[in-house]
Amino acid sequence: MANRGKPGDLDGRRRDLEAALAARRRERPSGGEGAERGGKSDFANALKLSSEFIAGVVVGVALGWFIDRMAGTSPWGLIIFLLLGFGAGILNVLRSAGLIAEFGSKAPKKGDDDL
Repeated sequence: MANRGKPGDLDGRRRDLEAALAARRRERPSGGEGAERGGKSDFANALKLSSEFIAGVVVGVALGWFIDRMAGTSPWGLIIFLLLGFGAGILNVLRSAGLIAEFGSKAPKKGDDDL
C-alpha cells in the first residue's frame, strides 16, 4: 500500500471508503435514512401529519359556517372557527410528531432512560 498517498490511487481510497461505510453500518443496526423507523416510513408520517392539520382546519371552517347559518353572524363565526381550527391543526401535528405531550399525561423528558 505504498501508493495510498498518491492522488491516482483510487482503488486504495475506495477500499478505505468501503471499510468506513461498513463500520458505520455496524454501529447503526436500525437501518439508514429512508428506511422504516417505528413501522412507518417518512412519506407515511408526512401524509399523516398533513392530514391531521388539514382536518383541523376543515372542521373549524365547517363549524364556523354552520354557526353562521344558524345564528346569522356571517362572517364572524367562520373567521373565528377558521382560526381555532388552524390552532387545533397545529396542536394535532405537534402531538403526533411527539414534540408536546398529550393533555394530562406525564411524558418522560428527552434523555430519561428509566422507563
